[in-house]
Amino acid sequence: MTPASSGLRRTLGLGDAVVVGLGSMIGAGVFVALAPAARAAGPGLLLALAVAAVVAYCNAMSSARLAARYPASGGTYVYGRERLGEFWGYLAGWAFVVGKTASCAAMALTVGAYVWPEQAHAVAVAAVLALTAVNYGGIQKSAWLTRVIVALVLAVLASVVVVSLGSGRADAGRLDIDLSGGVGGVLQAAGLLFFAFAGYARVATLGEEVRDPQRTIPRAIPLALGLTLAVYGCVAVAVLSVLGPAGLGQATAPLADAVRAAGVPALAPVVRVGAAVAALGSLLALILGVSRTTLAMARDRHLPRALAAVHPRFQVPHRAELAVGAVVAVLAATVDVRGAIGFSSFGVLVYYAVANASAWTLDPSWVSRVVPALGLVGCVLLAFSLPALSVVVGVGVLAVGVVAYGVRGQRVPL
Repeated sequence: MTPASSGLRRTLGLGDAVVVGLGSMIGAGVFVALAPAARAAGPGLLLALAVAAVVAYCNAMSSARLAARYPASGGTYVYGRERLGEFWGYLAGWAFVVGKTASCAAMALTVGAYVWPEQAHAVAVAAVLALTAVNYGGIQKSAWLTRVIVALVLAVLASVVVVSLGSGRADAGRLDIDLSGGVGGVLQAAGLLFFAFAGYARVATLGEEVRDPQRTIPRAIPLALGLTLAVYGCVAVAVLSVLGPAGLGQATAPLADAVRAAGVPALAPVVRVGAAVAALGSLLALILGVSRTTLAMARDRHLPRALAAVHPRFQVPHRAELAVGAVVAVLAATVDVRGAIGFSSFGVLVYYAVANASAWTLDPSWVSRVVPALGLVGCVLLAFSLPALSVVVGVGVLAVGVVAYGVRGQRVPL
């Protein structure tokens, strides 16, 4: 068996899979996504969070059913290819790889901005190189580090919730929900918040490395999503109760601002450290997911075949990991993409739209199709409710992928 065709080793159990999902979702997004979402939705922020959670739930259920049927690396790239045709799998894989590569660079720069702002690019590159080395050493090392990161971040978030809700500044009246910002504002906020939920796909993209995937993945995905929703809900309620929708919308560091407003400014540096650690966790999981989708696409020759090689000792797609790490390191060293990754949310929603469309084909009964239908409609609605620039850039990125597919001489199935 050649390295390019070797399979990956199944070493992840249910606990590991849940931790990978938590590490992907409970990342830097919760530290930064609440402010722009509050600006868009105003007093409808909690409603926007609920909308994002419903769409995420539908996507998670569709992904779980598909992962049980197709327990291979690549996630929706594989599902779309098997259920809808090669083009749709390719489109999902393209949206994921390109969008999430930019997200990797953004998370790396977020680490740099929190750890050493004056040398953010250098710290970002160092973080990428270090986490690429961890991933190269095997999936178990990555899972162990993710477990440590998740524990630290949860401790920081718990302290923010306790301090905020326990302070005299907390006011339940600030939690009142209305649609003064308009339905469009709520949907736009839901689209922005969805970015913070999107990590549960990482469990599916690691399908080839999970033990008993037919049982483990369908259990791990909803469990990780449910825990994340509970955490996000508590954090959103705590921060809103202290800052209010207007104050939250103007915050540059919402959680740090909340603990200062609650009268415990000494906790703000701890929150900053938590944000840096959370960004590291997101970066670690992102590199894992992008490299596995790269592996799957390389196996089908949509990317260079050499990237499909599996290391004989560590049983990881080492060339794909090194390639992803190199591209992300170059981006992190040369470009500040933190303000220009809106298209990543667009790409992720397209990715899950393909997942829901794929799940629709699994069972012809209308009962089984309710969830994927709701997820598909939700993904399309949220994608085109994002800021106009994000939609334009996202459509442009997808168009480049379609052109690349056509150049390869492939015919797009109708």
